[in-house]
Amino acid sequence: MAKGKAKPSSTPEINNRKARHEYHILDTLECGIVLVGSEVKAVRAGQVSLNEGFARVDERTGELFLYGVHISDYAPARGSVNRHAPAQVRKLLAHRREIRKLAAETRVKGTTMVPLKMYFKDGYAKVLIGLATGKGQSDKREDVKKRDAQRDMQRAMTRKRI
Repeated sequence: MAKGKAKPSSTPEINNRKARHEYHILDTLECGIVLVGSEVKAVRAGQVSLNEGFARVDERTGELFLYGVHISDYAPARGSVNRHAPAQVRKLLAHRREIRKLAAETRVKGTTMVPLKMYFKDGYAKVLIGLATGKGQSDKREDVKKRDAQRDMQRAMTRKRI
């Protein structure tokens, strides 16, 4: 294997498809996440739901936390003393200046932070956080129309080649 090349990952990349449908994503930030051993195993097994998750900055400590993300029990660790709670609050790791910037931007009405993706990078669990504003019903309909039109164009192009 060539030096400097990343190894192909066999671990899944957990995406939050609902977030892209419900929100306009303004900016993204890659954060580390603090997990215990059984949580890491469950994430590697793909037993994570990001759909109801959101992030928030604790104003007193200036730390970034992830709420509402469900990491299921890892079956082999069920009898262990070190089991984790599936829906607990988890600390996110980011630079202080990035956290301050996010905190300032989320003070604007209608802006929130949602988890977009969870994955492993160089052996560390990462979460991609998106700074987002809510979409209206008409925006969602427009997105569906664009996607359908794109799909129809792609089908027409593939039929011509045959």
